Amino acid sequence: MSAQNTVQDLGSGPIGRLLVRLAVPTIAAQLINALYNIVDRMYIGHIPGDGDIALTGVGVTFPIIMLISAFASLLGMGGAPLASIELGKKDSERANRILGNAAAALLGVAVLLTILFLSLNRPLLMLFGASESTIEYAASYVNIYVCGTVFVMAALGLNPFITAQGFAREGMLTVLIGALLNILLDPLFIFVLGLGVRGAALATILSQAVSAGWVLLFLCGKKTVLRLQLSTLPLRKDILLSILSLGISPFIMQSTESLVMITLNSGLQRYGNDLYVGAMTIISSVMQVLTMPLMGLGQGAQPIISYNYGAGNYERVQKTYRLLIRVSFAVSSIICLVVLAAPQVFVSVFNNKPELMEISCRSMRIYFAGIFMMGIQFGCQQCFMAMGQAKTSLFLALLRKVILLIPLALLLPPFLGPDGIFIAEPVADITAAIVTGLMFLRFARRLLKPPAQRPDLQQPGKE
Repeated sequence: MSAQNTVQDLGSGPIGRLLVRLAVPTIAAQLINALYNIVDRMYIGHIPGDGDIALTGVGVTFPIIMLISAFASLLGMGGAPLASIELGKKDSERANRILGNAAAALLGVAVLLTILFLSLNRPLLMLFGASESTIEYAASYVNIYVCGTVFVMAALGLNPFITAQGFAREGMLTVLIGALLNILLDPLFIFVLGLGVRGAALATILSQAVSAGWVLLFLCGKKTVLRLQLSTLPLRKDILLSILSLGISPFIMQSTESLVMITLNSGLQRYGNDLYVGAMTIISSVMQVLTMPLMGLGQGAQPIISYNYGAGNYERVQKTYRLLIRVSFAVSSIICLVVLAAPQVFVSVFNNKPELMEISCRSMRIYFAGIFMMGIQFGCQQCFMAMGQAKTSLFLALLRKVILLIPLALLLPPFLGPDGIFIAEPVADITAAIVTGLMFLRFARRLLKPPAQRPDLQQPGKE
């Protein structure tokens, strides 16, 4: 299928079939992308002798890793829906300028983040929950990882522009190539060459460099509709502000994940010990993998919703978001049941020391108790993003983590000990999903009225 036909199919193809075609490769890509860091932790947790301490040390680097990913999402997931909307309006010139501005901004931000994290890594890691016994492992890992920031941001930040055109299979290949390389290099560097956690970090950034190269080759090639060109790289204030206003929602979602992990790890260190921090490393790793299908479903539906919203085909928008929310809720319910039934299956992948296993399994059942509602929140929030509703997406991104989870994680431990930190998660999940669903029911009808009936209508991303 040609590039132009792929884009046009967003406005005319059967919605169920389109969602499967776009979501399945995207879900696979999300799961594979999670393997970059998860595989590192799996191997590190089984280093003979000190695997549990090394795993805990690498776990406290998670906020830095998430911040790098968050800035990639700020520009990539902020720009890709806008480019899809412009393609729906048949304005390919502006769509290409959005891609070019996002690429230039990604490069500049990557350089700044590299300098920042290399300069301040040890003080930040101690703040994030490292102890005297884990700081060396954490610093060894992060010093190498941040040197590959430009590759990580290019791969994660530009790949959404591939899937935004309907090329979900090519988007999946971006992360598949790198993840398979990472899986092969990890045991070689960690065990055969004896590099330990430094080997895990080196394997990751080399793999991300290969992924970044694949993305750039595709976006500069002949198959793509959105094409990366030198003439579109100079930053334009109006385009950059539009990208940032829409990208702030996924940025908040991921950057607040860093703030959440800082709060949780420091609280677990205070009210528990290194074992509780290690348990959180395992639990957050499992959460990262198991929520990938929800994110993949939303990103698979995004091109369909954005294109048809831009084209004014609101009936297709409604059919798509109804299907997305139903499927997302079903998936999150299945995830909840599986984890509650057999948490030991997931924990044993990372470490099998009895004391850490016991704490991790008990805490995981608490932590995942409300995940069944997350499908509603993820589905509705992705719909708001796909329709360019920046302010609403921002509020919903802040709601679960900043407004609910962090205060609960600070208030409950004095009364419930370290268990209070794990209890905060399901309370926040359920409350945020209810509020998000009610907001979507209220605003969706207004967003999908004909333009003549919407005097308040503004440009996407500006609300």
